[in-house]
Amino acid sequence: MLLSFVVHTYSLRYWFPATVMLGTAPAYLLSWGTWRLLSTVLPARVYHKLDDRLYSMYQSMVLFFFENYTGVEIVIYGDIPKNKENVIYLSNHQCTADWIIADMLAIRQSALGHVRYVLKDGLKWLPLYGWYFSQHGGAYVKRSAKFDEMAMKKKLLTQTQCGAPMYLVIFPEGTRYNPELKNVIADSQAFATKEGLAVLKHTLTPRMKASHVAFEAMQDHLDAVYDVTVAYEGTLDASGQRKPAPSMPEFLCKECPRVHIHFDRVDIKEIPPEPLFFRRWLHERFEIKDRLLTDFYESEDGDKICKFPGEGKHLPLNLSKTLPSVMILGGLTLPLLLTENGRKLYVRTWVFGTLLGWLWVNAFP
Repeated sequence: MLLSFVVHTYSLRYWFPATVMLGTAPAYLLSWGTWRLLSTVLPARVYHKLDDRLYSMYQSMVLFFFENYTGVEIVIYGDIPKNKENVIYLSNHQCTADWIIADMLAIRQSALGHVRYVLKDGLKWLPLYGWYFSQHGGAYVKRSAKFDEMAMKKKLLTQTQCGAPMYLVIFPEGTRYNPELKNVIADSQAFATKEGLAVLKHTLTPRMKASHVAFEAMQDHLDAVYDVTVAYEGTLDASGQRKPAPSMPEFLCKECPRVHIHFDRVDIKEIPPEPLFFRRWLHERFEIKDRLLTDFYESEDGDKICKFPGEGKHLPLNLSKTLPSVMILGGLTLPLLLTENGRKLYVRTWVFGTLLGWLWVNAFP
């Protein structure tokens, strides 16, 4: 009996925020869809301006659960610029919660609405979200030989030419680093050896194509590259071995006490545009990440383990930045659920939004 109660209570930690986040999606998409139709006769920059505001509202609601609700402590090493900038955000990739970390940094610069992602192609099939991310300015890419450079470049040029602010998030490893997937790590290290690159232990060998295409397409629009290294506390087992980073459900279940974020701003002038030199530069940045993560997980100094070098600043997120969005989106959603016609509209939004998304993504890649 007691065990059942504990299990039920634990599951509610995840299901409550997940229900709210998914439940408000149809109301949000209806609001956005209305604006999308009205803005078809307006300049693209006008559409993006309000779209960014709507996106910021929804993501603020998401951050309410991932920060304020979970009580996770955010520790940042390095100085985040106070002003908004047009940037490429490069980070190591460990779990599905990584994209939330980009939001955590962006909201502290009041740039949350500008966040756009380079995503693997399969994610475009996510109901509602998949096609919306594309409409918000995200780019879907395929791996290896199927990677379409021209399609990605065209998508990014469309955004920059209309003056859309860009906080473009890229995970150059191409897939998540999981210490339990030994074959993936071994293949990555073998590739590095074959190409004459330094072998990395705590990250995978970065792929350069998406990052270089983004740099080429946005070079005249960019202020900097944000080089971000993320480590989740609580991912060492009793024997000192690294464990997988928390999934989004585990994160929402408050299983991650702290997130350590090492932030380094790289001026655009320091980045070589030629593909060969860019590849070397990108790999050198990941060598730095690997050293940081090696110290974080393997330091023999008890005062340094599970920390990055330097002073870590604890930057809590003010509730005033997130709670209003929860109340607004909740207020838009409740009327849909309280009446029979509203519930029908709610379900239809999910169904038709999903079907429309599939058609839209394929028609306008």
